[in-house]
Amino acid sequence: MHRYINMLLFLALMAGVTIVAYPSKSLLHSSETVLKDDQNLPEDIAFLQGLIQIDKGRTGDPPEKYFHESYFNSHYDGRFAKSELPSQTRIPHLRALIRSYLTTMHELGAETWIMHGSLLGWWWNRRIMPWDDDLDVQVSEAAIEFLASYHNMTIHSFAAGDLTINPDDETLMQGRKRYLLEVNPHYVNPSTDDRENVIDARWIDTDTGLFIDITAVRVDKATEAEKGKSGEFRFKGATYRHSDPPQRLYCKDEHSFLSTQIFPLRLSVFEGVPVHVPFSYQELLVEEYGQEALVQKEFWEERHYFDQAKGEWIPMSKEMLKNREKEGEWGRLDKSSGLSEELKEWKAQIKDEDSGSEDSGGFRQVEIVLPASK
Repeated sequence: MHRYINMLLFLALMAGVTIVAYPSKSLLHSSETVLKDDQNLPEDIAFLQGLIQIDKGRTGDPPEKYFHESYFNSHYDGRFAKSELPSQTRIPHLRALIRSYLTTMHELGAETWIMHGSLLGWWWNRRIMPWDDDLDVQVSEAAIEFLASYHNMTIHSFAAGDLTINPDDETLMQGRKRYLLEVNPHYVNPSTDDRENVIDARWIDTDTGLFIDITAVRVDKATEAEKGKSGEFRFKGATYRHSDPPQRLYCKDEHSFLSTQIFPLRLSVFEGVPVHVPFSYQELLVEEYGQEALVQKEFWEERHYFDQAKGEWIPMSKEMLKNREKEGEWGRLDKSSGLSEELKEWKAQIKDEDSGSEDSGGFRQVEIVLPASK
């Protein structure tokens, strides 16, 4: 058997295929992932205190608001965060956050996909953008019901070595990580008028307070009723009349989509683990951020530029920033810096028409290896 597996790996490498898999479940939940000596007692006490400090966060939040962010940054949970993290430590923690979330949702069988800024990061190089301090995912209605019914307020422990990509990150996380899956009880109210509870659930790093916003994508029942009466409905200025029109979907934060924009989900890779992305990812990104965000290689407001050779976002030098400020163009995307022919060719490989490919992007073909179900 080992010889057979080694042969498959050899053939994959020879073909230039990157093999991507979730971290091993047996490693993630083995007894070695929880350190048992007394040296961790202070951290354990702080962790438990965070769980019971329900209202710790920004002052002035209305009583009906469920999730409370920290007073110093709205992208940190007020119960677990003491201060903002510098970029060099924030990104490794965010990377571990999304890897742990995607792994857990796969193990639980909960349908989820990345969206918003996380999807934009995937578009560029399958990684979190270095200036991001939060992550966004969506789940189906069935998934949020499942998570609320069976997994709300559960703690998930991971060995840091299974979540990190390099040894320095593993040292930073001191051996283990714990995450809280918390579902907002107001998820049962589907109304967009519930403005204080547009986030349906969160995946929270109990060490740092960083979290992933989880929003449920719901079927617009009013539109479905309209469609049933007239056989047509309008969406973003277009009228749909064909015999089997798509469903109109929405989130409580008032983002809306057609079912054909989201489904069928495409399978790709994000931060080194398998991930699902919406079917019409490019169309959705243009709607939300504009065409420039998909092609401009200089993001001046974020003080980064995209190095195509490295496939990475690089901080701008002081000289670059000084010159741009002198030119009076601070904060603008440089619309002259389009894609090179090589990058255009890469983007063409992941065009929406290519529905036959399970992989949705990247510089090389990717084979997704999923753990065998037991």
